[in-house]
Amino acid sequence: MQDITKNNFDFIRVLLAFIVFVGHLGALSQSDKLYFLTHSPVEVAVFSFFIVSGFLIARSYERSSSLKSYAKKRFNRIVPAYLLVVFLCAILLSLVSTQSFSEYFSNTQVYKYLFWNSLFMNFKAPWLPGVFGNQAVNGALWTLKIEMCFYIAVPFIFLLFGKNNKYRNISLIILYFLSLIFLNYFEMTGRASISRQLPGSLCYFIGGMLLYFNFDKFIRYKHPLFIIAIITVWADLIFNIKLLSPMMISIIVLYIAYSFKFLNNFGKYGDFTYGIYIFHFPIIRVFQTLGLFEDYNPYVMSIICMLVVIGVGISSWHFYEKRFL
Repeated sequence: MQDITKNNFDFIRVLLAFIVFVGHLGALSQSDKLYFLTHSPVEVAVFSFFIVSGFLIARSYERSSSLKSYAKKRFNRIVPAYLLVVFLCAILLSLVSTQSFSEYFSNTQVYKYLFWNSLFMNFKAPWLPGVFGNQAVNGALWTLKIEMCFYIAVPFIFLLFGKNNKYRNISLIILYFLSLIFLNYFEMTGRASISRQLPGSLCYFIGGMLLYFNFDKFIRYKHPLFIIAIITVWADLIFNIKLLSPMMISIIVLYIAYSFKFLNNFGKYGDFTYGIYIFHFPIIRVFQTLGLFEDYNPYVMSIICMLVVIGVGISSWHFYEKRFL
């Protein structure tokens, strides 16, 4: 039987982060030549992150010696780097603000930004004075509050459903469809931004959890399940409704994770994905604010921007994140 520890999750997370970066690059650069990049499936990539989390966090909790151990691991993986990017944005983006240093740091919005963003409530204070036209500083961070909610939910799911696979699977399937009702209702009423919040995004996380709890069965039938998943996702796209596609995308993601053995050691040099994800948005916006995409070849600037993002992600891992783990 397949060894659950031998997988391609490191590769998948880098791929998903790159998809998100490319989509945001197309949108935030405001360059006509880069507009085609907006077709990058950012939403699918973000939801796929939730799927990977559902699988890995369920495993992490089950392997943890105690609730305290689990909470410490989850806190150390997410919070220190998250607080770092919030703090650095509040300080360093003063350099690209239209306000003077004295005006900037005397503006209460700076401290509202630090306070609310430190609590993962980005929507309460998403902008900084005079920065990026008072638009959202880091639009990618909205997913982190959802991720934290998932971390909190997992112990309750284990507590309520225990180790009885029959009731656990049924209960999770019920939660899956309740989440889908929320997701589809707000999408069909033109409020997609609400649909992506909790509990709408829960169906993707549950998809990952269900595959973890039924891992042996998934591995046994992964090839036919993969084919069914591809067909089902295509059908859901045609009818423009998300009914089975979150579960089917979960199958596709896990299929990739447990195929292609040559990618098993992709993360041996470190886990840079989180740093790339949380830093890429403001870095792209700085490039745009400085007029680099407009004044120079936008394709060359895109490559340079990508290299900067990768460099910051690598530095964040080696010099900061790894110390907490």
